[in-house]
Amino acid sequence: QVQLVESGGGMVQPGGSLRLSCEVTGIVLRFYGMGWYRQAPGKQHELVAGITTGGSTNYADPVKGRFTISRHNGKSRVYLQMNSVKTEDTAVYYCNVEYGAPWGQGTQVTVSS
Repeated sequence: QVQLVESGGGMVQPGGSLRLSCEVTGIVLRFYGMGWYRQAPGKQHELVAGITTGGSTNYADPVKGRFTISRHNGKSRVYLQMNSVKTEDTAVYYCNVEYGAPWGQGTQVTVSS
């Protein structure tokens, strides 16, 4: 059973940076594409960034040029570097496997001055 544990969230001022981390257990990470998602209050999960097994990445338009997804298969971790954050980035952030595993607990990111 795959387990996803997100960490690294917190409160940050607009323009600041955060690095989120996702620890993945129960699968061999190098065989799977991964994604970071976010869920704002009252909204559904939305894909923020994805990374393939080969390291190719894609980003939602609102975060292009600001967020960077990366992976370390040896550590079984996926990361999301968030730079130049905006108030609209406020949400609970989740990682997930490309086939859609049960959601973890997420990590709250709050952008506020």
